[in-house]
Parts: sequence; structure tokens; C-alpha cells
Amino acid sequence: MGERVIGHIDGVVPGAVFPRRTDVKRANLHSDTMRGISRLKDIDGSYVADAIVLNGGYEDDEDDWVSIKYTGASPDKEKGKDGKTLLRSQSWEYRDNAALQLSFERGHPVRIIRGPEGDPRYSLHGNYRYDGLYQITEARTAISKSPSLDGSPIEICQVELKRLPDPEQELTPAERKITSVLLEQEKRTKGESKRESAGLGELEHLDGERFPTTRTTSIQRIVRDAAAARRIKQLYENECQICEMRLAGSDGKPYSEGAHIKPLGNPHNGPDVERNILCLCPNCHVRLDIGAIVIGDDWSIIVRAGMFGENIRTTLKRHKRHRVHEEYVRYHRDWWQKKSDPSQT
Repeated sequence: MGERVIGHIDGVVPGAVFPRRTDVKRANLHSDTMRGISRLKDIDGSYVADAIVLNGGYEDDEDDWVSIKYTGASPDKEKGKDGKTLLRSQSWEYRDNAALQLSFERGHPVRIIRGPEGDPRYSLHGNYRYDGLYQITEARTAISKSPSLDGSPIEICQVELKRLPDPEQELTPAERKITSVLLEQEKRTKGESKRESAGLGELEHLDGERFPTTRTTSIQRIVRDAAAARRIKQLYENECQICEMRLAGSDGKPYSEGAHIKPLGNPHNGPDVERNILCLCPNCHVRLDIGAIVIGDDWSIIVRAGMFGENIRTTLKRHKRHRVHEEYVRYHRDWWQKKSDPSQT
């Protein structure tokens, strides 16, 4: 495992799961087993925030996967008994908050680890998961939802964070090598195509060609079977949760796909977490993606189109350790309902 630094920790990729806070610390993702904010000395000796654990936190915290509102820290004596409210205002001079502010000013990325007591849409039951790098986009003093005991407003140190795009999240050394080869191959192919259509007079412009982040993201998806999807497929032993099919290749190895209920990327911005993933066969994956099937609030499988004669379960198969979140199911169903009924858009 790589040493603790600002940014990526060598050998740890987004999606890595840890049973305990002590394991998170041993992986050098965080400096502490209790505090939410991890501090690290910058090159000038000043302390900056290098990581945050989201695991319950204060009532003013908001987690929307790609964006986060996070309340700074307070000494224990300044917290209410529930741990989520404050007895007095926070200060940017308090060491953890000062570290957050300095990371914001210096533009340092922050590692985000989600714990079992965090937002139920993303959290793993009983485990911690490293979810990648986020940038602090704003640091401000805000007013807490709850006043102090005497009714006066409580000021909080609040930061906003945005998740860095997938191409800026860490790849393993093997993934980096494969990505480099694929990008170079793609560049040569595009270059040859331009030479054929543009003529020799335009060759000088080819060397500076830049590839869009969508290309890098696609390659990153090819070389990495996301950890969350892999865990879900193992949980169901590659059996489709919709039609019960279990595919195997000529070598006997099973095959299934991790299907995101709320899609990744714009305009959906669904999270790459277990509670948003189903284990499906290729056919059912496509059916889900094109809205031919949706899932009801009672977990019933609703056939909307193109499913004649198919062996489909009446309800979605769910493992007791796989807690699909209702919000993603509802989002998927509402999205396709609006697509088929223009009057709702």
C-alpha cells in the first residue's frame, strides 16, 4: 500500500471496501479512527485536509454522490447528546476546519470514504468504502438548521465538494498501462484517417490532437470491472435477478452484467454503488436500459414492451445482503414514464 499523501494512495482504487475504520487507516486513506476529517502536513509544514469519512455526521450535511455539503468539526463538549446537533457556533480556527479551509485555498483534492451510518442511498451495511477524489469548491460560514439552547442561531463551517470526473480517479498500474496502449492505438487510427481525408498539408496539426474525457472514461470502463458491480455479481453467483438465467461460456465460466438502475453520467448522475446495481443477463440489462421493464415500489417487475413469451419473474430477486434503494428504482420508472408520455416532460 502506498504512503499517505494528498490525492491518490497508490494501490487503492475507488470502490475498495474495508470492514473497519482501522482498516481504512492502515490503507493510509485516513489519519484517524474516530474523526471525520483527516489532516496531513503539506510541503510547507501546514496542515491540510486530505480525507473525510462520511458516517452520520451533522444534521446540516447533504450527500448527493457527485456533490456534498459537509459540516466542519467541533470539540465534543460543543456537541449535543445526539452528536448531530451543536451547542455553540463552530470556528474556522479549530484545527480540522482550518485544514479544510487550507485545502480549499490550495485546490487540494480530498479523499471521500463513506461509512455504514452515512446516506442510506450509498452506504454499505457494516463496511466502509473509498469513493474517490472530490474537490472543495466552496468554504463558507452558514447557519445551522437547529438553533442553540437559548434560541440564538448557530454558525457552522460548511464546505461544498464535487466529485472529480472518472478520468481523474485513480487507475491501477495495469489499468494505466492498458489505457495508455488503447489511447495510443486510437490516436494512430484517427491520425491515419485524417491523413487520408486531409492530405499531407494538414499533417502538422495531428500531433497536437486531444482526446475528450468521454473517450478516456470509456476505456477506463473497459479495463476495470467496477468493484461494486463485481461484488453484486458474486453475491448472486451470476444469476439474473429478473429472469433467473445463469449464463456460462464454453470454458464453463459464468457471465453476467452489473446494470445501473439510475444511469451513470449526465444527465442522470447515478452513483456507482451496490444499492444502484443489479446482476442481470445481457438481455435483461438491455431491457432495463431501454425501459422495456421497470420495477414497482413493491419490487414487482413491470413489463412495458417487447417481452412476449419470456420467462420473467413476477418480483425482483433480492439477496438479504443486497439492499437496492427505492429512490433509484423510482427514478428509473419515472424517467421512462416521462419518455413515453411527452405531456409529463
